[in-house]
Parts: sequence; C-alpha cells; structure tokens
Amino acid sequence: MQLYFLLHHLIFNVCFFLDLSGKMFTFPEATNTAHVRITTSRQELSAVTVCLRFLTDLRRGYSIFSLATPSSANDLLIFKLENGVTEFIIRNKLAEFVGQEYGLNVWHSICTTWDSASGLGQVWFDGNPSSRKLISSGTNIKGSILIVLGQEQDSHGGAFDTNQCFVGMMSDVHMWDYTLSPCEIQNYMSDLSFTPGNVLNWKALDFQIKGRVLTEDKQKAGL
Repeated sequence: MQLYFLLHHLIFNVCFFLDLSGKMFTFPEATNTAHVRITTSRQELSAVTVCLRFLTDLRRGYSIFSLATPSSANDLLIFKLENGVTEFIIRNKLAEFVGQEYGLNVWHSICTTWDSASGLGQVWFDGNPSSRKLISSGTNIKGSILIVLGQEQDSHGGAFDTNQCFVGMMSDVHMWDYTLSPCEIQNYMSDLSFTPGNVLNWKALDFQIKGRVLTEDKQKAGL
C-alpha cells in the first residue's frame, strides 16, 4: 500500500477510483495548474449539499470547491475571503456569510446547502449554522458537471488564477443531491456516522490529479 501511494505522489495526470478514508489531499504550493478534478455521472442538480474539511495558513482569498458547467463557470462555488467571509455562489448568484469564527492552521469543517425550489442557501462552519439566505431559485445546475479542488474555474475546467488557488490540506469531501438535515450535518461535523454523499463519496472517489498534489495520510490535531 505504501508503494502504491508513493507511485501516486510521483505520477500525475492519472485517474483513480479510491476509498480515501483516513487520507487527505495536500496542495503544497501556489500555482495556476495544480488541482484535483472530480467526475460524476450526474448532469442535473435541483438541490445540493457539499461537505469537506480543510486546513490552511492562507491570509488571502482562495477557492474551496468549484463546480462548473459549459454554460456557467460558477454554477457552485465556495470561496473564502481574506477576512474570513464565506462566499457561496449558485448559478452565478452570490451570497456572503459572515461572523463565522475562523483560524489558521486548524482543521475546519464546512457544509453548504442549497435548494432550487426555495432558492435558499446556508453555510455550516465547525458545527454552527449561518442564517439562511436567498441565492438562486427556479433554475437547476445542469450540463456537463466538472468539479475542481485547489483552483477556481473561470471557464469550464480552466482559466485558473494563482491568486485564487488553495494551499493546504483537504479531506472528507462529500456531495449529495439533496439538502442534508441539520442532524446529518452535525454528525458529519463531529466525525460520527453519516450517510456518505450520493454524488461524491470520499470512500469511493473518481478523481484525477493534475500537477503537484499529494495523497497522504490525514494529519489530526494532537498527533
């Protein structure tokens, strides 16, 4: 197994379908190339929940999760600003979520939910919910979905900017085609038993590494 992951570190641009339990992606430097592409067979979403964990010491803004279709580079974007504000964009419509405590070099858990019928979005951060805000209603995410970790897509699959890239570690990425209940979100936040994502599942992830991104054992506080 160690040899397998050593080869993973050395060979880029190779597709994998893996159980990443206990693993993390490490983005070790700022570039406009290094990223992880995640594929899904889903072509339409009328509701969505995205959950992941990340650790960084970046003081500037950076992309946490970027989902694009050919018709919209920002069909779903989770972006952290330098002042700790979380931008949540759906179908090119933006809502800002403020007042969520944020620290450097600390593992943070984030979940975002959105439903087309109501148009409401919400950001859960380290177990605490934000207010619910109207973002985009009456229209679904639809098309050839491409998900990127580590960069923000300014076009479908590209137009990356070094000043928006993520540097740090990321783990436990899940995505559902419905809004998770508060109880399920709290279970995820507390690393308890929860229903894995039915769109993206960290325990069975179909992904492709581009550039210098490492797959390593997850580092936890106190170790």
